[in-house]
Amino acid sequence: MNVGLIIYGSLETVTGGFLYDRKLVHYLRSMGDQVSVISLPWRNYACHIVDNFSSNLARSSLTGNLDILLQDELNHPSLFMFNRRLKARAHFPIVSIVHHLRSSELRPQWQNDFYGLVERRYLSTIDGFVFNSKTTRFSVESLLGYDKPSVVAYPGRDNVSPDITEARIEERSKAQDPLRIMFVGSLIPRKELHTLVSALSRLPRETWRLDVVGSPETDPGYASGIRSQIEKNRLENNVQLLGTLHGSDLARRYTSSHLLAVPSSYEGFGIVYLEAMGFGLPALASTAGAAHEIITHGRDGFLVQPGDMDAIAEHVHELTTDRQKLSRMSLAAIERHWSHPTWTQGSEKIRSFLEEMINR
Repeated sequence: MNVGLIIYGSLETVTGGFLYDRKLVHYLRSMGDQVSVISLPWRNYACHIVDNFSSNLARSSLTGNLDILLQDELNHPSLFMFNRRLKARAHFPIVSIVHHLRSSELRPQWQNDFYGLVERRYLSTIDGFVFNSKTTRFSVESLLGYDKPSVVAYPGRDNVSPDITEARIEERSKAQDPLRIMFVGSLIPRKELHTLVSALSRLPRETWRLDVVGSPETDPGYASGIRSQIEKNRLENNVQLLGTLHGSDLARRYTSSHLLAVPSSYEGFGIVYLEAMGFGLPALASTAGAAHEIITHGRDGFLVQPGDMDAIAEHVHELTTDRQKLSRMSLAAIERHWSHPTWTQGSEKIRSFLEEMINR
């Protein structure tokens, strides 16, 4: 296959969505397919709309004798009008990779109404969809009002290779030291780090520690606010901002921690939950989005309403005082991790779907 892929910025960007795209590109190339990445510059939403009139984008999309064109749905403001003109000239199907809808995020309703109008127009131009979860598929079909050809291919469990035994997990759980909590994700409002810090500040300081893994560069203003929040609450001895970690450095942090807490206001899937569960970390997430497709509340993690600091504090306190429960949930978490498909299995599903779309 000769495949095009439209994204913003670099395929190496450190987010779950870009990881998904990157894994797919790597798999397609390993199968002998040609993949051309068409990169649009990161700008604000209004400037992205101007891309719809770009002659450079039109030339890039029509060169190379493509068999199929993939588009990351994140790019919808740049493509919702462009696609209509492209379809009049192109012979290939257009497939959108949807991680989550912008209009599904927690914000004032009038803003989501606007984003929903743009996204609905974009989605109507698409021939088929690749979804990262059943929840994302439901969101798209609800907004669009009907279904189109699609495949649900979950992100894989094997991005970071866990190397930890059940005996080590039980030993770690029962050690009488502070509960070591990890937050892994971009420092942006949607990930709700500020809510997590506020919830933890209600608990005795000697009972917990929080390691924050994530780049402060995505939203410098928000990151600055988090630092101010830590200082204001005198949590410098409890909270570490570690920046971005990869590979063995990240694996070491997972291995020495007890709990992952990323109570996002919305997640289209939540790769990090699955990743941490491979190291025996129960995952604390929100009920908004697809985390429930990974986490079973009370068994291998907790699901809380977005912004519910009381529930977050209650569940963390429960694990600080009941290490037997922590041990049970930790073992259940690693069991859940190993039952999940790999990246290769998900990519195989996508590649078969793309071939079907080409041969329709």
